[in-house]
Amino acid sequence: MDPEATEGAVVSWPAVFVAIFGAVAALSAVAVVLSRNVVHAALYLVVVLGAAGAIFLVLGAEFVGWTQILIYVGAIVVLLLFGLMLTAAPIGTHALDNQQRGVAFMTSAAVFGVFTFIIWRSFGSQRIHLNQVVRTSDVGRSLFSGYILPFEVVSVLLLAALVGAIVLAKKD
Repeated sequence: MDPEATEGAVVSWPAVFVAIFGAVAALSAVAVVLSRNVVHAALYLVVVLGAAGAIFLVLGAEFVGWTQILIYVGAIVVLLLFGLMLTAAPIGTHALDNQQRGVAFMTSAAVFGVFTFIIWRSFGSQRIHLNQVVRTSDVGRSLFSGYILPFEVVSVLLLAALVGAIVLAKKD
């Protein structure tokens, strides 16, 4: 490598923060998979999803970043923990331990390979041009005008699932 070519290269602060949040997300994702306690795995998942939201915020996608943090961290993980508490799922060191780790690793590696191949084959040499700025108000206007019916259907479906979980978990 030519030393003169890298002499003036400067790493920007957003790149540093993306690398830091990416490393935190990757390490926490490994901790989610390796954790033997379901509650600890859910808390590591909070860190993964929060770091992903922070990456979006650093890259200037405020709407996606805050949606990631509010919806996934604030609602989905809380719903997961709520479901664990309601169903009296086995929580502890031996609750998730079995002898299928090799099969799980091979399956996940195969799925990763297939997805990588499909994405590379579909979008390999294409470049994304970011010429247009999409404002949060435009996304909200689109969501609550053209997509209001699916939005409301999903909210009613989630409410029905929560009520169903409570009914099933209730002991008579």
